Amino acid sequence: MVKGETILGDDLAYLRNINGDVRAANVESGIFGIIQDVNPEGDPLIWDVLNTPGEIIFSNVLVSGTGIPYWLGDVREVPGEGINYSGKWWKGKKDLDGNLIPPAHKNARYTVRLHALKNCDPELDNPQGVEVKGIIYGGRDSDTSCPVQEAFDWNHGVITMAAALESETTAATIGKEGLRVFNPMSNIDFVSVPLSRYIVSHLEFVKNLDNAPSIFSVNYFLTNADGNFMNAKEDKRVWLKWMELRVHGDVEAIKTPTGYIPRYEDLKRLFEEVLDKDYPEKDYTEQFTVRIPENISKIERILEIYRTKVSDTPEALFDILEKQKQRLEELRRYRWDYVSPHLLF
Repeated sequence: MVKGETILGDDLAYLRNINGDVRAANVESGIFGIIQDVNPEGDPLIWDVLNTPGEIIFSNVLVSGTGIPYWLGDVREVPGEGINYSGKWWKGKKDLDGNLIPPAHKNARYTVRLHALKNCDPELDNPQGVEVKGIIYGGRDSDTSCPVQEAFDWNHGVITMAAALESETTAATIGKEGLRVFNPMSNIDFVSVPLSRYIVSHLEFVKNLDNAPSIFSVNYFLTNADGNFMNAKEDKRVWLKWMELRVHGDVEAIKTPTGYIPRYEDLKRLFEEVLDKDYPEKDYTEQFTVRIPENISKIERILEIYRTKVSDTPEALFDILEKQKQRLEELRRYRWDYVSPHLLF
């Protein structure tokens, strides 16, 4: 749902090797999501669908006497009464503990068909699916990974960007906020086979491919010393455009111990073309500095997990992670702990 892009699905993709290329099809016919804060400014495409007559499923919203649904953050004036998850509702209604009951639940949802979206991709129903040129992995990471980087090859990406993925907990997570949680492929809750077998399946998937997709990692949550995010929310549009250029071989990149990162001149141009805003060189330097201590600490954490908690881990995982650690240590020997992207050639 990024501005300027088309959509094929928001959740699942079925990947197959067809004539040596990876092609993917969406096995679902629609999308669903949390409806809170969907409004004309923040989500114009979804807002348009939810306010156009058609087949829509709403849950836990407020329904007025006219049958119109209302939800939290939709920027409309809420009617004085209606039906919601608590039954009959009116302004000022309280629960048994004396707390005000909101007009709609914060976890209210919507479900719509993909074809209802104006940006639905015309290839949605292609029986051969669409060609996959890149796969992106990302987690919530405040201090280690740069905003976007490309793996050296398929195996490097599967191990260092997918199987080694961590994500920090948020206030929405049960338990303490800010803890690093091991979440390989960002999919641990849905891995139905032993993790070692899951990783091997990823590594073997490309054996009969002519063109393996590029693998990228993204991190929208890098923070500075003051705890502020280094990126604006819309910056992800630039990272996506850079990845698109890379898979087509249209731009060069800088090699680091952990992957390929963008050149400043390419990002500066993309920020102007995509977002119509300046991209200061100091921002680039801060965001894409190689943070060697944090990267090595992460590798050591991941190696410990696979040595002690995962049985039958493929040797390729240990080999690839150890080599990445060696590259980082070598860079640190002559560039110190934090290395500007301008010092990498």
